[in-house]
Amino acid sequence: MAISSVGTHQPSTSTTPPLSVAAKQKTELNASILAATEANLSAKDQPLALVLRATIDKLNTILEADLGPNTIESGIESGLDVSPDATAERIVSLATAAFPAFQEANPDESGEELLAHFIDVIGGGIKQGFSEAQDILQGLGVLEGNIASDIERTFELVQEKLDAFQQEFSGEKGVQ
Repeated sequence: MAISSVGTHQPSTSTTPPLSVAAKQKTELNASILAATEANLSAKDQPLALVLRATIDKLNTILEADLGPNTIESGIESGLDVSPDATAERIVSLATAAFPAFQEANPDESGEELLAHFIDVIGGGIKQGFSEAQDILQGLGVLEGNIASDIERTFELVQEKLDAFQQEFSGEKGVQ
């Protein structure tokens, strides 16, 4: 709406180009991430909860085609431990819990090929979730100091835990 010289609202004559599909999806994802965290989540006090939320949402989106909607639990409970180690453990635990279903949904793959594909899929979702959460926190002006270092540490721990998961299944137990 444009304001005329006499102070009344009139429809704006300028047109903005429509958003691309990707831009719309990103905008919708960002809105859903923020909505999902509800009013009790303060980005300054619990930024890793936002990282967890964004990562879980991205994993759910990526895995939906193979495993159906909401494969990974998407709720964040109040009082949740959002330390780097606890957040990394939840991310990896929730993501890797989908491995049996992923294995069943991809019967043409087996062994190391299946495991590598799974790690690529969830790893990409995790990276994208972290990136989007960092973008949100940067936009809120809170991605600095302990918040930034906690997020970096959480991501490092997630990578370590994913490596351990992959080694456990490929080395000790094998993948069928």
